[in-house]
Amino acid sequence: MHCQKCVARLREAIQHWDDTAQVSGTPKEDTLDVDTCLPRGLLERIILETDYSLEAPAEEDEAQVAPAADTPAVASKSGAANASGNANKAATASQPADSTSTEFSLSGVTCASCVATIQKALDGLDGVEQAQVNFASRTAQVTSRLAPDEIVSAIEGVGYGASLVEDAQAGEQQQQEDAEQEYRSRVRDSVLSLGIGIPLMISMFFHHPGFEGLERGVWLAIGVAVLGVLATAGRSFFTSAWKAFTHHQANMDTLVALGTGAAWIYSMGVLLFPDSVPPAARGLYFEASTMIIGLISLGQALEVRARGRTQQALRALLDLQTRTARVIRDGEEREIDINEVRSGDQVRIRPGERIPVDGRVIEGQSHIDESMLSGEPLPVSRGIGDEVAAGTLNTRGSLVFEVERVGSETRLGRIISQVRQAQNSRPPIGRLADTISGVFVPSVMIIAIVAALVWFNFGPAPTGVHMLVVATAVLVIACPCALGLATPISTMIGVGKAAEHGVLVRSGEALQTASRLTALVVDKTGTLTRGKPEVTEVSLLEGEGEETVLDAGYALERGSEHPLAAAVLAHIEARRPEASRSKAFHDYQTISGRGIQAQDDAGRTWRMGNAAMLEEAGISLAPLSEQITALEDNARTLILMARDDELLAVFGLADPLRDDSRDAIARLHAIGLKVIMLTGDNPHTAAAVARETGIDDYRAGVSPDDKHDEIARLQQEGHVVGMVGDGINDAPALALADVGFAMGEGTDVAIETAGITLMQPSLGGVADAIAISQATLRNIKQNLVGAFGYNLIGIPIAAGILYPFTGMLLSPVIAGLAMSLSSVTVVTNANRLRRYTPPSAAGSATSNPENTATTSQGASA
Repeated sequence: MHCQKCVARLREAIQHWDDTAQVSGTPKEDTLDVDTCLPRGLLERIILETDYSLEAPAEEDEAQVAPAADTPAVASKSGAANASGNANKAATASQPADSTSTEFSLSGVTCASCVATIQKALDGLDGVEQAQVNFASRTAQVTSRLAPDEIVSAIEGVGYGASLVEDAQAGEQQQQEDAEQEYRSRVRDSVLSLGIGIPLMISMFFHHPGFEGLERGVWLAIGVAVLGVLATAGRSFFTSAWKAFTHHQANMDTLVALGTGAAWIYSMGVLLFPDSVPPAARGLYFEASTMIIGLISLGQALEVRARGRTQQALRALLDLQTRTARVIRDGEEREIDINEVRSGDQVRIRPGERIPVDGRVIEGQSHIDESMLSGEPLPVSRGIGDEVAAGTLNTRGSLVFEVERVGSETRLGRIISQVRQAQNSRPPIGRLADTISGVFVPSVMIIAIVAALVWFNFGPAPTGVHMLVVATAVLVIACPCALGLATPISTMIGVGKAAEHGVLVRSGEALQTASRLTALVVDKTGTLTRGKPEVTEVSLLEGEGEETVLDAGYALERGSEHPLAAAVLAHIEARRPEASRSKAFHDYQTISGRGIQAQDDAGRTWRMGNAAMLEEAGISLAPLSEQITALEDNARTLILMARDDELLAVFGLADPLRDDSRDAIARLHAIGLKVIMLTGDNPHTAAAVARETGIDDYRAGVSPDDKHDEIARLQQEGHVVGMVGDGINDAPALALADVGFAMGEGTDVAIETAGITLMQPSLGGVADAIAISQATLRNIKQNLVGAFGYNLIGIPIAAGILYPFTGMLLSPVIAGLAMSLSSVTVVTNANRLRRYTPPSAAGSATSNPENTATTSQGASA
């Protein structure tokens, strides 16, 4: 900060959000004191968005800014807050200053019960604010104030392995290597088990004469061979089960170990102590032990391979990151590891190379392919002073740029981080499965014991054989894996598919809520329009000098961040390059949604804003009423200037529609959404835009508070409301909406507040996001129905419920096959999402261009 004008500018920016905030500062010391209910993280974003930087104070507690316990995450000027807990909550709630979000790679996790155990351990740690354990990716995302070693120790304390993921690309590569190793191991175990089990099973089934006359010694040798299979191919099941037992837990491996172990022990008991077993019960089940291990291992191998395909979208982003950079230091070029690049370094990029980090060009001219960020297919020109982003491709020419952001701070790094966090998050629809998974294995063990006792006491002879078959089948057929995979596997693919279409979903909750939207509120400027307005006409009061108006306009608007202000400044600079930069104004005051006013040295009040602002000040528009009407009839946005109580000039601005706005609105209507446009513009311009885009409902002359109130009204009517915006003034409405959509071109505050970010400046991304979220939720429901249905039907059949009607019991081998196929089926069904394509505008119903819009002006909405 340089002077009190800087303090005033910051005060105005903060009071956009909280007009009760008390802001004072000392420019010489570069300190700012803020008394506000806004969260610290959001406050910092506002300050950064106003083009000031932040430094940590020497005494952290002296500058601690945190909301009170009962303070809403986001406060609007009206003081209303979203008490319903919307999908943007995670995006807007700030974290304590010393909390960090870290990712851990997990080992030894074999089913949803393992996930529940780790989740419970993490939730019970003091200092952990949020933990998300993902079975599909075998990762844990933890936000806490603890050191990583403490979290690793907690996970190891319940019997599982964990390691910190410090680098996303290295972590993903390690994950691929681990998956490939697991695949080979499972295939090897399957071949060994089935190689012995299949001949045994065939011989038992057909009563092969080579086995009928075998002596007991040969059968004992077969039993020892099967024990060898259990000790090698089945070792992972038994060691995992034992580890869980020592930690007073039970998991899927417990069920498999109990089932196969019981079959082997029973068979060996028959061989060693035949006289203690009735003749009818002297059956051998060695083939069941080996076949179950073999089939489950085969199913897990297929699951690993199918699960690997779910991460292709994330890998495509990671592949955009380079591993090295060519840095110029001490006049010499040297190629160094990307992790050694620091802010302020100079990096040279040659044609055909990807840009390794974010920076600003200081030498050269080239064309950069930025399609991965903006969706723009054509390379854009970049020269001295222009920004370049990591992951983009230099197509021609050589550049030297100065590094501004590295690692996870680059735009690409933030995208990757957001995708990973969203993939690790859990939609609310999966909470029932999570709850059941926590008690699933103990419940199945109880069911197996009860079923065995029922058959032993009330079943037909041989009761011992029937008891063993039933108990083993129940233990083996139960599959917590399918339950644990049903939600996260579809969420991972859905978030990845959204990223492929330029849509960044912040959380699983936002993904689910987007699928239920019934109404969508859109801002006009920068959303439906390009957000790059141009001044087309300037009408002056007769006798008023153009120089006076332009100089005053420049002085008034130069501190504003609004797109309309930028357009006015650009027009003045082009029309009058020598516009006075020394025009003295003071006591600047921004009136939210209206305009700006200030005083000159003569004590006169100058105002520049919309018609509502001047009319509220009692200024007559009659002197330029004809010009105002003509501009409004031509769908121009108006900015008026007044001095004291006299209207001086009217600026007419045009902001062209985005090319695909009409098609996007048609797609949204085809989905069944009610689309409402809210704009601070005049009714004539709003009506013209609504008519041209096919929007059926709009409100003109609204302030940021009015947008907030309109969303609250729609929610009270029972709508699930989405909001699309791109600026600071949209942030309160984005926070209140059930799901906020922020344009990637928009401000960091808007992006930070929203639950979903659109990388491409197009409403088509909203239609894509909603379509993908609906497809993902359908897929999750299919998975959950399949997983629940499988267990609800399979377990009773394994317990023998059909025996009175069929006279047959389910073989444990068939139970093992069904169990292995259930999780493979869930993963295969989820992978169908990878082939999903959102419906195009061509396939959606087109709105009637003559559609009559419903209007309302101002705060009366």
